[in-house]
Amino acid sequence: MSNAVLLANAAASLIMTGLIWFVQVVHYPLLSQFGSSQSVDVAHEHQRRTSWVVGLPMATEGITTLILLVNAPDDVTSVLPWIGAVLLAVALGSTVFLSVPLHSRMAASHSDEVGRKLVVTNWPRTFAWSARSVVCLIMLVQVIPS
Repeated sequence: MSNAVLLANAAASLIMTGLIWFVQVVHYPLLSQFGSSQSVDVAHEHQRRTSWVVGLPMATEGITTLILLVNAPDDVTSVLPWIGAVLLAVALGSTVFLSVPLHSRMAASHSDEVGRKLVVTNWPRTFAWSARSVVCLIMLVQVIPS
């Protein structure tokens, strides 16, 4: 069972890593370039559509991270689930305290400055999810039978 949880955790983390890199390199730079007549509508649509894409992997990642903290596979180095949990806390904390407020400001009225801040303040999430994926892959390698 704990190997299945680890696999689900790694899959969710890898999905979020791919999504966050797409957001960082493609989506946020484009979002910040819309003119004031379009940016509010685009920001609303971004929030609505993004929640459908990230909801399941984020929920899976959160639940499986908690399970791994109390019931990691025997072959996994005990500190790795904790490192993964801290990295997830950084990613989610950055989401709640940086990205969501900036999206709300962008949805209220256009601001080139807010668009630039979205790109800059997204780097902690990008690095945290990338590092989490590495940690998850290391844990998976540890449970692969030799």
